[in-house]
Amino acid sequence: MDHGPVDGAPHEDAQYDAPRARPDSPVDVRLDVPRPGGFRSSSKRRSNAPDDQKAASGDEARGSRSRRPSLSSESAGSYDDGPAFVRVGATAEELAGELDIDEADIHLTETLSRGVDGTSASGQQRPHRMYKFTLYETNARYWITGADNTDKSFRLLRIDRTSPPGQIALFEDETIYDRRQMNEVLASIDEGNRATGGLRLTYTFWGLLGFIRFTEAYYMLIITKRQQVAMLGGHYVYQIEGTELVPLSTGSSSRFMRDRNPEELRFLGILGNLDLAKSFYFSYSYDITHSLQHNIIRQREALNEGRHQADPDFNAMFVWNHHLLRPASAALKRPFDWCLPIIHGFIDQAALDIFGRSVYITIIGRRSRFFAGARFLKRGVNDLGYVANDVETEQIVAEKLTTSFHAPGPRLYANPTYTSYIHNRGSIPLYWAQDNSGVTPKPDIDINLNDPFYQPAALHFDNLFERYGCPVYVLNLIKARERTPRESKLLTQFEECVKYLNQSLPTEGKIMYKAFDMSRASKTRGGDVIGSLEVIAEEAVNLTGFFHNGGTGSGEPQVQNGVARTNCIDCLDRTNAAQFVIGKRAFALQLRALGVFDRDEIDYDTDAVNIFTHMFHDHGDTIAVQYGGSHLVNTMATYRKLNHWQSSSRDMVESFKRYYHNSFLDNQRQEAYNLFLGNYVWAQGQPMLWDLSTDYYLHHSNPRDWLGRHRRNYIYWFTPEFLEPRRMPPLSVQTSQKDRQDSRVAEYDEYWLECYRPAALSSLMKVYSYRLNSDISRFLPERPHPKDSRFDFSPFKPRLDPHRPSIDSPDKKPQRKGVKIVDPQDEHPHLPLPPSEDGSRPLAHDDKPGILREPKFERSDNLPVTMGEKWPQAADKAQMHLWSLNQFHIQSLHPSVSASESREYDRYIAHPLNLPLVISSELPSDANLDYVEYVHKATGRSEFDEYEDDGEVVGAVPLAAGVGVGEQDLQHFRDFTGVRVDPLTVTEEDLAKKRYKAYGQWLRGKSLFKQSKVDPEYRAGS
Repeated sequence: MDHGPVDGAPHEDAQYDAPRARPDSPVDVRLDVPRPGGFRSSSKRRSNAPDDQKAASGDEARGSRSRRPSLSSESAGSYDDGPAFVRVGATAEELAGELDIDEADIHLTETLSRGVDGTSASGQQRPHRMYKFTLYETNARYWITGADNTDKSFRLLRIDRTSPPGQIALFEDETIYDRRQMNEVLASIDEGNRATGGLRLTYTFWGLLGFIRFTEAYYMLIITKRQQVAMLGGHYVYQIEGTELVPLSTGSSSRFMRDRNPEELRFLGILGNLDLAKSFYFSYSYDITHSLQHNIIRQREALNEGRHQADPDFNAMFVWNHHLLRPASAALKRPFDWCLPIIHGFIDQAALDIFGRSVYITIIGRRSRFFAGARFLKRGVNDLGYVANDVETEQIVAEKLTTSFHAPGPRLYANPTYTSYIHNRGSIPLYWAQDNSGVTPKPDIDINLNDPFYQPAALHFDNLFERYGCPVYVLNLIKARERTPRESKLLTQFEECVKYLNQSLPTEGKIMYKAFDMSRASKTRGGDVIGSLEVIAEEAVNLTGFFHNGGTGSGEPQVQNGVARTNCIDCLDRTNAAQFVIGKRAFALQLRALGVFDRDEIDYDTDAVNIFTHMFHDHGDTIAVQYGGSHLVNTMATYRKLNHWQSSSRDMVESFKRYYHNSFLDNQRQEAYNLFLGNYVWAQGQPMLWDLSTDYYLHHSNPRDWLGRHRRNYIYWFTPEFLEPRRMPPLSVQTSQKDRQDSRVAEYDEYWLECYRPAALSSLMKVYSYRLNSDISRFLPERPHPKDSRFDFSPFKPRLDPHRPSIDSPDKKPQRKGVKIVDPQDEHPHLPLPPSEDGSRPLAHDDKPGILREPKFERSDNLPVTMGEKWPQAADKAQMHLWSLNQFHIQSLHPSVSASESREYDRYIAHPLNLPLVISSELPSDANLDYVEYVHKATGRSEFDEYEDDGEVVGAVPLAAGVGVGEQDLQHFRDFTGVRVDPLTVTEEDLAKKRYKAYGQWLRGKSLFKQSKVDPEYRAGS
């Protein structure tokens, strides 16, 4: 969706004044960070034994809740920049196993110093969150200044450019400066470096993504352009539109770019294949890596513990710059004040107007960074339980009565106008692959490893329990019957996997499995794909529920427990259609919970569903481009059988694009993913990324570690606490009693300054809410004038296309097309149709409505009409190319003639056939009036005279007298009418006459047709 202009770098007017002298400057503190090292091994797994075994294992086994990489700043001297396992490209220390192995963790947090009472210092209000940044440079250092929304508070970050290769030195000044103090600091830095060129402004930018290193110095990745795409609770979400890679080296940056080694240049070229300006998103104050339900619950828990704000805790599974954040997280106390976590996927927002009540619809797609890659290169699951094309989709429906997440009172984080629903897609969690080295568009599926205990699938479903709770509703859409078994091989294996895992789960936590051959149903005549998916969607949504915020006095809140997991082979076309139907069902329930709708489902072809369809179609297209290289091949229009023939050419083009990307471009894209995500880290003496024959070992653990790995219990493979239902924490006592009056909402949530920027002059077209509401017209058809009382402005009113051949509502099967044969002897087929008073007639009971407007015609007879008779219908002959077969049949048996056509025909047949030669002034007694007019024109008169009763003509002039005709004219008349003795002979006198020119050319052997200048006859004649 177009959300208006893109924000470039902050304007110069918002920057600081010229630097002025200051006696003192920040203390030089250098923080050396050793070379990247360490690796994360999956050999340490949390214990999943029964309670008696877990009690023996102690608190250490119980304390570990997850297995993902952690990122903390507890150790300021080193950071873990290694891969998740020992692999090609690992350092010597990793290969030797000399580095410490940290227990894996899914959370990306800040580990700060805690007080005597054990509470974290970050629980209080964060000091002046920064939104605008400026990069200055000297010959030895980079200086980054950050400003808040009010441009009144500033902070400073220093980066040394003289660090040895493989090390980075960062210093964070915790002092809060005002504008005058900040100018004095910059002036002192400029004065101290005047001999080497002083302090130079390099960039103004919107955020820092982190630091990355290939073979030489580190690079700093900054955001130079952004665009607003959504607003949640007053917090803006932005899409990255432009980035810049700044080398942290001494001297001129341009000289460093010229003097790089060939390997460094190639690494930069590989990284350039990943376009960060497409589908990467960030937010300054809202955690977009987690769902709305998770964020509200964490904030309420923090309030109940007496903290103003929850500690930063990002879901590392969806933080795509996780690898770039490691150096900053290790060196800075508050790394996320400077560096912004970003997600990759899709975010879109639209406004729905319901009789003046504005409802915002937001769709967020989060792509997992684990086992990420291109279509044929990443299939199935790896040994750590991560599946390919793992995307979490969240739809947030909120009524914009108030801006923030807070209810009046204020009751913090208790606004009842926010609802959300989450569903998940991901590849089938089995070991399978497809070889795309050939030219086959659909390679065979190879199940290359059979695990009788389904350990990767167990890890995957345990992670789903951890993220969403139970039950997990699995919707499998792959084909069940094929001539040559291909997809069906995975169907049986997946069913056996779910059956095996369900043996150990309790009754309330069992995996719900549903198989539906969507492809076969869509190709079967009379198959109702959408109707079957509607039944499945109702079952899935009723099992999982959805999130609805609320609190005391605003309704009982509810949370979502469980998730609907959908998959096909690619998790693209069929999966997106199924998720749309499930989301449409949840969308109706969300609107009902907000009090703007009174039913459990919304009809198709309504304004509300049309908006939701466009957004979900864009979501599916974006995910398909990221994974498959092209847009969706089969859309909702395909499965609803709308414009089926018109869309076949588009589907074919998208299939060709997908085949081309999979065959020629996917390898380059996969290398960029591996480099940016940190799956490959360069090390001296190890193979280069482009020299690897496969990236299998970059995404799987080292087989040598398998023997020493703690094996999970084959029976108790799940974590029991993950199966416990989620519950909404109650409102804290502090925020519901008199104590809250002593504090302001801004101390808990700074949404107001972010949504309504102070001291900023903005036009109406630049206000996000205005642009969002004015952009709604692109989803909807043209509406009549607002004063037209015949138009129903309800967004829940179906608006069917009048030219649609059939109604394809999911609850009604479309009628089969046929031809009605009419017996000519039935009733009175020889009688034309009787017109009604207004020129039209109502359709009979068994008449089929046509696509043409019923024409108005005139009758040439006045035959009596008998009541109850059926009259054949005449169609407009000007629309013959649009006639149906029945109309042609009726019109051929019962032709009708209008009055104008009848008069023209009578005049035609009354015209004389033989005109005698005019040799006298006498007119025959049966002379036609047209003939008399023709004769009188020769006398110079323009009108003919009327006959008298005796038959003589009044005022007739004899032609023989030659009155009005000259002698020269008579001679020409005699020459042309005279018959020669030999009329076929052409004389020289005849050659000058034009009527003999073509005949003369024919006698010379030339064509009688019109000749072109390129014809040889034309050239010969010229």
